[in-house]
Amino acid sequence: MIPKPHRASIVFYVADIARTEAFYRDTLGIELNRLEGAEPFWLQGTLDQGLELVFFEMEGVRGNTPALIFDIAEGGIDDVVAGLVEKGVTIVTPVSEAPGGWSADFLDPDGFGLGLYQSGDKPRSLKKA
Repeated sequence: MIPKPHRASIVFYVADIARTEAFYRDTLGIELNRLEGAEPFWLQGTLDQGLELVFFEMEGVRGNTPALIFDIAEGGIDDVVAGLVEKGVTIVTPVSEAPGGWSADFLDPDGFGLGLYQSGDKPRSLKKA
């Protein structure tokens, strides 16, 4: 069985990260943290009810941003992706390196892009060897 996601983030690909930071911080009042691991840096902010917003400076195409990303708490991203494949889910991007961890992208039945993220300090598989 595929574990139920415990948290989700909305990820935006933006043209100008400094402009985005000023807008969300100064105009909307969202506290943002600058994080390293992507060039020039990336931003993360959490709303009061726990929804996380993440911003990367990169080309975004309508339809692939914003993206809903599910966080895998305990690890095992390889196992989750294998479980999705077994259920006939289309994998767009297999497990690959992401800032601070691992990610994978897949499609829902209507073709909407969804993603998985797992921190690099968790094991990629929980299955016993």
